[in-house]
Amino acid sequence: MLIPSIDLQGGHIVQLVQGETLAIETPDPEPWIERFSRFPRVQLIDLDAAKGQGDNAAMVASMCARLPCRVGGGIRSIERAQAVLASGAHAVIVSSALFRGGVVDVDFAAALAAAVGPERVIAAVDSREGRVVIHGWRTALPITAVDAVRALEPYCAEFLYTHVDNEGLMRGTDIGAILAVRDATARRVTAAGGITTRDEIDRLDAERVDAVVGMAIYTGELPLDDFSS
Repeated sequence: MLIPSIDLQGGHIVQLVQGETLAIETPDPEPWIERFSRFPRVQLIDLDAAKGQGDNAAMVASMCARLPCRVGGGIRSIERAQAVLASGAHAVIVSSALFRGGVVDVDFAAALAAAVGPERVIAAVDSREGRVVIHGWRTALPITAVDAVRALEPYCAEFLYTHVDNEGLMRGTDIGAILAVRDATARRVTAAGGITTRDEIDRLDAERVDAVVGMAIYTGELPLDDFSS
């Protein structure tokens, strides 16, 4: 399944290369909301909240009222997760808050799952050069994505695995790394990071992995007309 991605920064839809360099900025979200409305899942990330530089809460709530959104960005507490779900999100995507002291924070993961239900928690595990990275991909931990997934499995219904090495570069992704994560868990797995072509999406779908795509959609490299709702 293709899951379109919306990243918000300063009230605009944006696409960043490697999470840093602005490549695309769209002030009017309406055309994209219309295009994504036929998809059963849309990924919505508040980059400002993720960076601790304000938030786009009103815009997130507005989009959640019109699209079936799973929302991430700056979800570092149970209260924040509850507020995002109350704004209309179908699920919350939690990343850096799940790790503390270089390991999985099992206590926080368990408390979050107990508070909102594991079925509404998507654990984001981002990897660069074979290691989990947090804090906007700036801090590398001494654990692998497979290690993280195995530890977090009891506390979520799904994993979002981002292969940061390829993020935003439109050079394809690392199918092998994605399948290693899939094989480590019985939970649903969604992959992101460089996915560019229909062939990649179809191959991942055949392996029971959903694909989050951003840059390839916004540049027109990946036409949406071929994808059914």
